[in-house]
Amino acid sequence: MPVEIKICGLMTPEAVDVALDAGADLVGFVFFPPSPRHLGFEAARALGARVRGRARKVALSVDADDDFLAATIEAIKPDMLQLHGRETPERVVVVRTRFGLPVIKALPIETRSDLSPIRLHADVADRLLFDARPPRGATRPGGLGRSFDWRLLAGVNPGVPYMLSGGLDASNVAEALRITRAPAVDVSSGVERAPGVKDPEKIRAFVHAVRQATGDSARKVASGA
Repeated sequence: MPVEIKICGLMTPEAVDVALDAGADLVGFVFFPPSPRHLGFEAARALGARVRGRARKVALSVDADDDFLAATIEAIKPDMLQLHGRETPERVVVVRTRFGLPVIKALPIETRSDLSPIRLHADVADRLLFDARPPRGATRPGGLGRSFDWRLLAGVNPGVPYMLSGGLDASNVAEALRITRAPAVDVSSGVERAPGVKDPEKIRAFVHAVRQATGDSARKVASGA
């Protein structure tokens, strides 16, 4: 199976168009006010409509309550929800049941002990996302450009699809894939020129690097993606 690519933290029509034209499989939109990538609901409606089924839309939130999630879903009409906070497995079950959408649960990784929660979350989430644990005192859990020791994931099989995130960019994603054999990768700050400001050339370079590393460039060309 080809490695899936998610470009997250998109905020402008131009960034959405570049991600889609480059061949992203998933596009992510952030609904978390402390983030420089936070989207208001009106902006989200316009960007969500622009995707037009060319990629799956992912709505990222952090420890959001049901009312906020409902408003997010109404605005962006996502294909998947990404829970990027301290949501428990029980909370994941509640969100999946109430909203009827697949859930990606993000888990912070720094040491081998951080692998312990994988089994509990894999039992209830549709996908997992492994991101670098933020430093103490950080105001947000991701999008910080930090990576972790990818060797911790060598041989890990959570039993559900997972994404690799955290500090990825065009220069290191091939090595990350070689070590982890991850079925999907997620990038945000690694394709930016400043926090929240996507760089078209970096987006294209990241997608190209993934396709080259996995021998999948021919498929994308042939499909017209």
